[in-house]
Formats: sequence, structure tokens, C-alpha cells
Amino acid sequence: MAEARTGGQVHLRQEGAVAVITLDNPPVNSSTDAVRRGILAALGRIDVQRTTAVVLTGAGQHLVAGADLHELENEPTEPTLPQVTAALAGFPLPLIAVVKGHTLGGGLELALACDVRLATPTAMLGLPEVSVGVIPGAGGTQRLPRAVGLPKALEMIVSGKPIAAAEANRIGLVDELLTASEEGAALQAEILAYANRYRGGKRPLAERDVAPVEEASLQAQAQRLLARSRGLPAAAVAAEVVMSAAKSSFAEAVAKERAHFLALRGSEPARALRYLFFAEREPPFTPTRAVAPRSLERVSVIGAGTMGSGIALCVLQVGYTVDLLERSAAALEAGVKRIAQELEGDVERGRMTAERRDELLARLRPTQEIQAVVGTDLVIEAIVEDLDIKRALFADLAGLVGEDTLLATNTSYLDIDRIAECIANPARVLGLHFFSPAQRMALLEVVRCKTTSEQTLSTAIQFSRRLKKKAIVVANSWGFVGNRLYAAYRRQCEFMLEEGASPERIDAALEAYGFAMGPFKVADMSGLDIAWRMRQQTMATRQLRRYVGIPDLICEAGRLGRKTGKGYYRYGEDKRPVADPEVAAIIDLYRQEQGIEARAFADEEIQQRALLALINEALLLLDEGVCQRPADIDIALVHGYGFPRWRGGPLFIARQMGHERLLAALEWLAEVSGKGHERGDASLVGCRYSPFV
Repeated sequence: MAEARTGGQVHLRQEGAVAVITLDNPPVNSSTDAVRRGILAALGRIDVQRTTAVVLTGAGQHLVAGADLHELENEPTEPTLPQVTAALAGFPLPLIAVVKGHTLGGGLELALACDVRLATPTAMLGLPEVSVGVIPGAGGTQRLPRAVGLPKALEMIVSGKPIAAAEANRIGLVDELLTASEEGAALQAEILAYANRYRGGKRPLAERDVAPVEEASLQAQAQRLLARSRGLPAAAVAAEVVMSAAKSSFAEAVAKERAHFLALRGSEPARALRYLFFAEREPPFTPTRAVAPRSLERVSVIGAGTMGSGIALCVLQVGYTVDLLERSAAALEAGVKRIAQELEGDVERGRMTAERRDELLARLRPTQEIQAVVGTDLVIEAIVEDLDIKRALFADLAGLVGEDTLLATNTSYLDIDRIAECIANPARVLGLHFFSPAQRMALLEVVRCKTTSEQTLSTAIQFSRRLKKKAIVVANSWGFVGNRLYAAYRRQCEFMLEEGASPERIDAALEAYGFAMGPFKVADMSGLDIAWRMRQQTMATRQLRRYVGIPDLICEAGRLGRKTGKGYYRYGEDKRPVADPEVAAIIDLYRQEQGIEARAFADEEIQQRALLALINEALLLLDEGVCQRPADIDIALVHGYGFPRWRGGPLFIARQMGHERLLAALEWLAEVSGKGHERGDASLVGCRYSPFV
């Protein structure tokens, strides 16, 4: 029968005794005002006298992949999603939802309001609202517990993690798995056949009882989930509302859910999370003219150390063939073993099959021969941080690979222009700065040299997408973006350490702010000797800025971090950091020799100074053109350095402060950073002239 458009992007057609409502809002059928109006219009047009069942499905790959987050920036308009789910639940005929592709957030709430849920084998279902600062607001927190039980609903909603169709079917969220996985005639026939034989009548979840669960067990589960939520403010609210399903009527609990949803949607954490959501989806680089990225099939990684083997594993996991080159036979063997152990761990944890592990290892080609790079499409160098050694290696590589082969260095600090200057066709040279462990960390800095071509950058961005990395494009500059920001942050923390705060007090304050780990714990984990060597190389320029000697004294005492069992903290067999009186004594003696009288620090001051140091350095980076988009700085800190995602990032925060308040705060930072010393911090000069503010 012919389709009728019922408003916006929704179609209604009659197939015998079955009415089919199709949501058609490409590319992912997001829930918009037009879609909601269309659903209500379609319900109003159905002839209930000649219809036995209604199918709710989506055009293309998805049912509904979630709400249009842009709508959350404005006040809700009618019809709201709760009005639509109420209309579905109250419709006199049974509704059958076809769950396919990504059926998330409001999409799953629509499906939960239906009486039956069918799913394609590849469908993913979830309520990820906490990840954007809100909770489900159209009955999801109450219908899901009635479908799958409180423990599983609590897990899904507080974590925000989707589940696969097979699991959804096992736990009762999906009533039946379809056999056809692809959109087409076979899938449509299977859906219609089910709808024609369905005789189960209305089965609204709102009328089901919530299965009882022992309160203490549920509370303990909630606390475990919240501990893993990394401080997402909406997670605690979600837990509270979900658990109310067993204590209140459906109507009362849904009203509570909606009130919390509306309160959260305009909160600063929600705005910060939406800001990052959109920023991460913008292209990190737009060429000035149409450029076709090169095709990459084979990648060579030079250096089989921790970083090189991590990069090789990362590249293997997305389907490339990888040459792993290392001059030392022992180092090469260790690198291959490291990769194999990582994969074996995934097999043991059920994240990977043994067959998949073997397939990945079959694409790894370990070798000690540099000639193995002949015919490769991309070389990533991850050897020792020595400019002369890297220059020599790149000169050798240029004589072996094709003139269009991309040559990338993973250097953290060295001048990539100096590496590129000795190579024919330097347009193919760039930096690909991974963060350790490369196979897990999402951030990737794509470093543009003076000679790097737009085609090379476009190819690198395409490569980063395949690796599922959050890429930012940065100019060739000391420390690029991430390490330079972190250096300013760490330096400010060292100022406060010198002035009277203890390492554990600073770490605790910043972890309370939301950082994944405090700076001194991070330093111990990374190893203190690397930064120590770098400080020794800059000894001649120390007089240019305030210098804190405490880190040097810690290293000179043989305290190099976790690997030596002691750094800023002491570490036992369990590897947990414990405050050490020896460190306190080293710091006290240093202060006495410098004539510094220790003072007390409130958590708020520690947090403000650390944050403002990041804001200040971020403004300088923008002034100098090291990165093009302010959002790149926030993306770098969130994905590379454990900055709390729900706070948005330092430049998001700077914008909320406003011009006058921001300038006053940076003036205060400059004052306290130089307090008690003849000179302040030279990096605090000039920040107020940034066009950003």
C-alpha cells in the first residue's frame, strides 16, 4: 500500500492488518521535534478497526540513535519525548519496535514504550545519557528496571554503556532476535510475518512490578558503579532515580525522573559535555583545496620499546599489516612478547577470541632489517629521543621507501623541522605523537611541519579515524600542545609544593576536582628520571623563570618513582602510593635553605591555581598559532591527561568566566606565582592580549 507522510520525517503505510510507522531522519534517525510530531500524527491516522498491530521502525541502519543534542540548548517544546512515549504506551493496539543499528537514549525509550521489541543481530541498545550530563527523561529509568531488573538497569544507566542484541535478548530487553541483519526485503518480510502472527495483546512495561532486590546489595552495586563513573554528576542522580523504581509508583517515579532531567539539562556539566561531544565530531583539519588522502595498507613501526610496541598493537587492531623494526634482537623479542601478552590478556578477559589474537599476530612482521620498510605506505619512528639519531634514521629511510611514503616521528619534544630538512620531498614528513599506552590512550597529536603538505595531513587524519583516535592538528613547537600544557600545570603545582603544600595534599585536591590522578602520582608512575634529564639540559636558562629545586632533590635521593619503589610516595607490593616522611623532610630542608616559610593551602586555591595555569598556557598556545581551534586544547587535556570531561576543559571554563573575571584571575595567578621571589613566572607575561578573551 502507498506510504503517507505524516509530518516531518515520519511515514505511515498499511500492510494488510499491520500498520508500519517508519522514522526517516538521516543519517541516524535522531529524535527531533519533527520526528516526535510525525509519530503522534501517524498514531492518529491509524485505522484501529482494520489494524491488529503497529510496527515502529527506522529507515536505514538505525531505529533512533539518540536525541538531537542541539535541542538541549533550548527550552523543551511540545510534543516532548515523554508525551510521545506515553502515547505509544497508551495506544489501544500492540506496538512492535524494531531495534536495529544503534538504538540509544530516546530511541531505546521509544522502544521501551512499545509492547514488543524485536532486534537485528547487530543491534546495540543503551541509555548513555549520563555521558552528556543528563539522565533518561522519557521513562527510561522506570521502564528498563521493569524489563531487565534493577541491577542490570542500574548498570546500564549509570555506566551509560550499550549492550549487544544477543545480551539484550538474554536478559529480556528484547523479545525476539531477527535472523536478517541487513535492511532489505528479507528483514521487512520477517518483521511483517511476526506482526501478523502476534496475538499477545498490550504488554506495557509501566504495569509490570519491579522484581525485589536486597537494598544493601543494590546500594553496594551503585557505589561501585559511581566509583567508576569518574565523577560524572548525572551518574549519582541516575542511580537515585533508577533505585526509586522499587519504592514509588510508576507515575511518581517518572515525574521525579523528568524533574531531574530538566534540572540537569541546563547545568554547567551538561553544557560542558555537549560542548565536547560536538567539538570531537568536528573535522580537526580542513584543507584549503580538495585533496584526496593517500591509501595506506602497510605500516612500519621502528622501535619495539613500550611506545613502539604499543603503536604497533594499536595499528594491528584496526586491520593493517605492520612491520616492527628493532636493531637489538633482545629488544625486538621483548616488544613482540609485550604485544602477545597484551592480546592474551584480552583473550583471558573475554574481549577477544583466540582466533582473533592469532589473526592479529599473523599480520605482525618483526625484523631487525631496515630494508623491510621497502614498499611500506607509512613509517612511524618511535626510537630514542635524540635529534641526531632521528635525523640519521630519516635520511636512511628516505633512500629506501617510495617518494610518497609518509614518514612520521613520535617525538614528544624535538624539532621535527630539523628532522625533515635532510629529506627529499619533506612534504611527506610529520609528527604522529601517540600517548602511552598507545593502544589505549585516545589522543593523537598530528604535528604539521613547515613543509608538511595538506595531502599528508589529510592522510594522517584519515589514519587517525581508522585508529579511533581523537586527533588534533598542531604546529611544530616545543611540547606541541599536550606536553606543554602539562608542563605549565606541573610547574604551578611545584610552586605550591615549594610554598607549603604537600604532594599528597595537592594530589588529593586535584583528584577531588575531577582529575583522574594527581600530578605527583602521575610523575611517579611515569618515572622521575626522564624529566630530571630534561631539566639538566636546560640548566643554562633556569634564571629566566622561577625554578623549584625539589624535584631534583627527590631524584638525587634515588627516588625515581614506582619503578624504584619510591618517588614522591613510597610503594609497597600492592603498588599503592603511601605518604613518606623522608619526602616531607627533603621538602622541609629545601624550604629552610631557601628561606621560605611554609603556609597552609585550601583545596580551592590549589584547584584554582592549577586550572588558571592551564588556561594561561592555553591562551599563549592560541596566540602563537600552535593550534587552530580552542576546542583542540580541551580535547587534548580530556583525552590525554585525565582532565575531568564533565568540566569541559580549561578554555571552556575560561569562556564561562567572562572577560573581566578571567583577566583578574590571570593577574592574581601572576602575582602569586612570583610571590616571595625577585622574579615571577615568565610564561605568565602577555596572556591577557590573547584574541580569545
